[in-house]
Formats: sequence, structure tokens, C-alpha cells
Amino acid sequence: MFERFTEAARNVVKGAVTYAERVDADSVTEEHLLLALLDLEGTRSAVAFAALGITDRRASVESALAEARRRGGLTRADADALAGIGIDVTEIVSKIEAAHGPGALAGDRKPKRRWSGHLPFTRPAKGTLEQSLRVALGRGDRHIGDEHLLLALAARPGVVADVLAEHGATYGALERALPGSGEGGVKAS
Repeated sequence: MFERFTEAARNVVKGAVTYAERVDADSVTEEHLLLALLDLEGTRSAVAFAALGITDRRASVESALAEARRRGGLTRADADALAGIGIDVTEIVSKIEAAHGPGALAGDRKPKRRWSGHLPFTRPAKGTLEQSLRVALGRGDRHIGDEHLLLALAARPGVVADVLAEHGATYGALERALPGSGEGGVKAS
């Protein structure tokens, strides 16, 4: 599959690993893929981000990702669902942080390196890479570009897709904002 990746898509994967290493994460996540995508310039995904105003709101995106980490990876929909049955996630997070320190639910641990010395990708991050192939095939492309990775992140349920949607970057909006995109892209899940 990786032989189909464009240079920009490969740079996203390398950038995600760099982000994970920089924060001493124990694995590479979808969040790291998104942050690496936000670093690209002059690519199809960069054009889509600029068209939707995401580029100018990077700090807000990073803040929303940090808040989700603070909630232990719960999406806003998860927190709202729990609130619907009387569970206040904010209160729980505050009590846990009071007892165990800030970021106690963020999962910040020492990295667990594999024997190869490389950080593993989480199951959702691997799923995003696989989804990017399905997106590319659905769009009739023979390569996997940064735009396919971006669409895959938006198509997969979870914190990253929620944060993108909160910032106006739903799958449909991204697909329309991509240069040269016509209707008929496929949202495969």
C-alpha cells in the first residue's frame, strides 16, 4: 500500500511519527496524522484547510484536541451522551485531576518502544491509513495523497473527525474544498 503514497502523503506519515516522538507518546495516533497534515504547505489538503479557514484556526484545533485528550479521548458526543444520563464528564475530569494531577486522563506515559525501536501506530491510525486507500479507490485515483488521508480522518468516527467538524471541516466540506474535486467522492467507512 505504501508504494501508492505520494511524497506529500509519506511526509504526513513521517511528520506524525515526529509529533509522537516529540511528545514522548507511546504510539502514533490519528491526532498526530492531523497535526502533520496541518504542517503541509502547497498541497491539496493545505488548499482545503485554507479554503475552510482551518489554517488560520490551527490553535483552536490544537486546543480542541488537547481538551479531548484531557477528557481521556471522549468525543463531545460521548460527553453529551453521558450528560444525558446524569454523568458530568467535566466534573469527573476535575476530580481526577485534583487527585492525580493535570492531564491524568490524557494517557501521557513513557513510550513503550518495540524491539525495532519504532513507535507503533494505534489501531485507529492504521485504520485511517487503510481508509485512505478506500477513499482513493472510491475517487478513482491510483495514488494515495495527502487529500485521501485528510478525507479518511474526516470519515472515521472519533475525536479527530469531531474536531474537524467543529471547525467546519466535515467530510463533505473537505471534499468540496479540495482542488479539482467534483461531486462523486465516496465516503467509505
